[in-house]
Amino acid sequence: MLSNLHTYKIILASKSPRRRELLSNLGINFDVITLETDESYPPNMPVNEVAAYLALKKAEPFTAEKFPSHLIITADTIVCIENEILGKPQNRQHAIEMLKKLSGNDHKVITGVCLSTPNEKKCFTSSTTVHFKTLSNNEIEYYIDNYMPFDKAGAYGIQEWIGFVAVEQIEGSYFNVMGLPIQKLYEELCKI
Repeated sequence: MLSNLHTYKIILASKSPRRRELLSNLGINFDVITLETDESYPPNMPVNEVAAYLALKKAEPFTAEKFPSHLIITADTIVCIENEILGKPQNRQHAIEMLKKLSGNDHKVITGVCLSTPNEKKCFTSSTTVHFKTLSNNEIEYYIDNYMPFDKAGAYGIQEWIGFVAVEQIEGSYFNVMGLPIQKLYEELCKI
C-alpha cells in the first residue's frame, strides 16, 4: 500500500512518540527530524483554524532546497473547551486546573496536519468531541502524579489511565485524540 510514495523520503517532523507509533503502523518507512518552531498564533484566530495554522508553520523550515525529494508530515493538536484552547500544562497545578475544566464536560480535540512536498503543501484538520465524566480531585491528582502529562495538550492522553476512567464517549477519531488522525492521513497520502 502507499506505493505512490516510493519517490519520496518521508519525514515525520514531530517529537511525539504517539505520532511515531501511529505512523509506523501504516507500514511506511520514515525518519524523524524536528526543527524548532515558534508555536504562537494570532490571538484573534478562530479556534478551529489554529491547529492547521500551527501544522503549516511547523512545515515552513523544511524548504525544498534543503529537502528536495522529501515528503514532510507535520502536525499540531489542540484541546479546546468553549473556545478556550488548553495547551500543554506548565506545571502540576496548571494540569490540575485543566483537568478540572474538562471534568464533567465535553471538549474538542482538533489536529491539524500538513503534508509538504517540494511542489505543494496540503493541510487538513480532524475534530473529535470527547465527553469526560466528572472526576474527583483524587482521580485528577492520581493521574497527574503517576502519568506526568506535561507534554500533552489538555493535560491528558486518552491512551493512558485517564482515558479508561474518564472518557464516557467520543464522536470522531480516537487516533485524532492521540495526536494523529491516521485514517484521514492515510486517505490524503493515497492522493499524493
